[in-house]
Amino acid sequence: MSTQEAAVLAVAEDAPRPRRQRRARSGRGGAGNWVIGTYSLLALAIMMIPIVYTIVFSFNEARRTNIVWRSFTFDNWLNVCDDVRVCESFGNSILVGVVATIAATVLGTMIAIAIVRYTFRMRTLITVLLFLPMATPEVVLGSGLGSQFVNMGVERGIWTIIVAHIMFCISFVVVTVRARVASLDPALEEAGRDLYASPGQVFWRVTLPLLMPGILAAALLCFALSFDDFIITNFVSGNAETFPKFVYVAASRGIPPQSNVIASAVFVFAIVLVVVAQLSAGVRRRRIAKSG
Repeated sequence: MSTQEAAVLAVAEDAPRPRRQRRARSGRGGAGNWVIGTYSLLALAIMMIPIVYTIVFSFNEARRTNIVWRSFTFDNWLNVCDDVRVCESFGNSILVGVVATIAATVLGTMIAIAIVRYTFRMRTLITVLLFLPMATPEVVLGSGLGSQFVNMGVERGIWTIIVAHIMFCISFVVVTVRARVASLDPALEEAGRDLYASPGQVFWRVTLPLLMPGILAAALLCFALSFDDFIITNFVSGNAETFPKFVYVAASRGIPPQSNVIASAVFVFAIVLVVVAQLSAGVRRRRIAKSG
């Protein structure tokens, strides 16, 4: 038998083995996929239980409490501001969230660009300090800020809440935008300068549009953290009341159904926003694919 014939026979003998291995591998993958799918569905169901409860009880005809189901009604949705404190606290949360998001996004974006693009003294120390609010427990941050406001003689209210939220949101903005800045191709900005654009024109027409996805993601994260925060807010709010604080205080006597209405509306709005964003991204990708 020649060397070539021996090689052909060896290949023929070994050919079925990869197929068997692939079948075995696909079998293990199928079982693994089934386990992962079941686990994902269970996790989703557990997360959705409180959301479904909130939506269902927004239609409950509540009296003194909203804990026991009595009957179905649309009155809670039609008269959502019957309890003035509900709408007032919700408005305060929106105000705090918007102002804190704008301020933290602007400051955090500038800090992220400075850390990535420039070399200065104590840059490493500043980077480490920016991570401290993310790693520090909210109870520690809230109590420290509350004590500081009291020692300085500052009256606690809406503006102290905004200052506190800006403080802990900046870290999240810096981390998010910093990753986007580090991924930018410097050649794009150099091309703008080669075309005789001023530094300001390069920033507004090249750098900022490229950073905008990261900035928008940081802003959405910042608003979500601010709107949802209770622990830090409780220490620095004084007599001012945000929506999470109102829900916490009202929970002892039964959360009013109007709170469930607002929570359900916020959830539905968030879902619609995500769906619209995904559809827009899909349309954009199809257009790019067709043009390419």
